[in-house]
Amino acid sequence: METNNTIDFSSNIPYYLQLIELLKDQIAAQKWLPGEQIPGEQTLCSLYAISRTVVRQALGEMEISGLITRKKGKGTFVSEPKVDEGLMQDLTGFHQEMASKGLPTVSKVLHHAVVKANPKVANYLDIPTGTEVIDIQRLRFVDSKLNHFVTTYIPYDLCPKLATANLENRSLYEFLENECGIFITRGKRYVESVAANETEALLLGVERGAPLLLLDSISYDASGRCIEYYHALHRGDCSRFKVELVRTREYAEA
Repeated sequence: METNNTIDFSSNIPYYLQLIELLKDQIAAQKWLPGEQIPGEQTLCSLYAISRTVVRQALGEMEISGLITRKKGKGTFVSEPKVDEGLMQDLTGFHQEMASKGLPTVSKVLHHAVVKANPKVANYLDIPTGTEVIDIQRLRFVDSKLNHFVTTYIPYDLCPKLATANLENRSLYEFLENECGIFITRGKRYVESVAANETEALLLGVERGAPLLLLDSISYDASGRCIEYYHALHRGDCSRFKVELVRTREYAEA
């Protein structure tokens, strides 16, 4: 394999940092496209006349920064671009948020039924345990790529017609507003990093133990009534959350 880039062995810049820049330049030049495999450790050692220790350090740093993904027994691949989702936003819903960015979104509904709320769901929705809720489980695809698995719970008595609604290509929030007269005005979100268990890995097409971003969200209407609780698992290799920070004049002058 030919390359026009080499390590400058006379430079004071560590070899692994030079290698990172060389590989980043080639990714930027689309020598390897997102999802494509890059040369293995031994090949990189030969190409650049450097040790495996240097190569492993460079690849490790690139993996941490999200530029590449290493899959055990398969190799190293250029990471897919990550989808930004806001934690502070206008509460338009995921479907409409992605649409505003020109990213088509499709949902595959795995489960849609009326069930009895278990203690955890009842606590989030502030309703008695055993209350009927609409349980909707969906795989969400952004620009044809699997992004996350989400389970949504909404009290049945708030919108009975939702129990039979088709949400394959329709925004849940848009349905609540236009069909049920329910407008969500605020919410709380909790984010943490978790490792995929066997079932989650199968659903999301990742390896068991792969990093996921867990998002628990509770939404309210203007009266403070809890409308929705959802539990979402986002693939760590294609999702990230953006937080917008605001500094008010009161604190700026303190």
